[in-house]
Amino acid sequence: MADLILPPGTVTWAEIDLAAISANIQAIRRHVGSQVQVIAVVKANAYGHGAVQAAPAALEAGASRLAVHRLVEAIELREAGIEAPVLVMGYVPADGASDLVRYRLSVSLTTLECAKAYSGAAAAAGAILPVHVKVDTGMGRYGLLPEEVLPFCRAVRGLPGLELEGIFTHFCTADAADPSYMELQFDRFIAVIEACKAEGINFRLRHCCNSAAVMRFPRAYLDAVRPGIAMYGLQPSSDWESPFPLQPVMTLKSRVVRVREIPAGWGIGYGRTFVPEKPTRVALIPVGYGDGYHRSLSNRGVVLLHGKRAPVLGRVSMDQIIIDVTGIPETEEGDIAILFGTDGKVALRAEEIAAMAGTINYEVTTAILPRVARVYH
Repeated sequence: MADLILPPGTVTWAEIDLAAISANIQAIRRHVGSQVQVIAVVKANAYGHGAVQAAPAALEAGASRLAVHRLVEAIELREAGIEAPVLVMGYVPADGASDLVRYRLSVSLTTLECAKAYSGAAAAAGAILPVHVKVDTGMGRYGLLPEEVLPFCRAVRGLPGLELEGIFTHFCTADAADPSYMELQFDRFIAVIEACKAEGINFRLRHCCNSAAVMRFPRAYLDAVRPGIAMYGLQPSSDWESPFPLQPVMTLKSRVVRVREIPAGWGIGYGRTFVPEKPTRVALIPVGYGDGYHRSLSNRGVVLLHGKRAPVLGRVSMDQIIIDVTGIPETEEGDIAILFGTDGKVALRAEEIAAMAGTINYEVTTAILPRVARVYH
């Protein structure tokens, strides 16, 4: 791979492998079969990877639709020239109705107030707005309870300008070792669909599978699946491995900007939470929680340098960390450090960093903030 060109002055950056996104989408498509649509989830800036760049890679690899959570995310895609169908899965208040129509979006629906507002905006524009009814089958968040869905659809069916295009739910335990609650949620979902069908209310797109369910619940594929975390090459569960290969998409890198020796008894970082008992050779890395590198990695994180692991010493600051390079004598200013990703044959996966930080791999990539340059290849 040719050397990447970084913006001038860049000291910390995320390298995004768009070919890996394509490979992951293709692996998902092979797994679910050609009859099932793939809705690529690019919410939260594509889990930190860059939605405007990730979305075309997913579409070119065979995804047929995109999904985001908020209206502003969908508008960003449209203004970037992306024309594929986009579903806004989260709540869009009534005052967002005209933008839903203007930008030719699909939207989730759970209230008559919003349905009427959406209907008015669509009818006024002479347009049809596709809506997807969200069913709460046991997540306890956004959505209609199963017994509320049929009367709601009856009311929405009579509103001009709206098309009941889809119905969906979300599994809350698909990543767990025990699949029983996921199966219960699916049974509830199917019962709702059948009740609607009995009254002539049919949906072209029935979807419920997140990445974890894609991997282990083929009975629930229905018309479309919604992979998120797997699209970015990350495992959706710590209890089991993906049945098909995934290629991690993001590598977070920074540079060594200073190498020095700290004397024994000289505290490192805020609070002096690490005090070396002997002289210690350390390197300064300009990354911190202001970049999205978790503060909980203080005194427990590791960094790859020259293919070796260097522990984080002291607290993670907003803008920088100190690592121990006593055992890596070749370290010098300008060296590239891997915060997570691969360095030759050595890997430091986001899942491992998540375990050190006491969080999940979703947060490791999503937390990377805008001041960290994204470089695509």
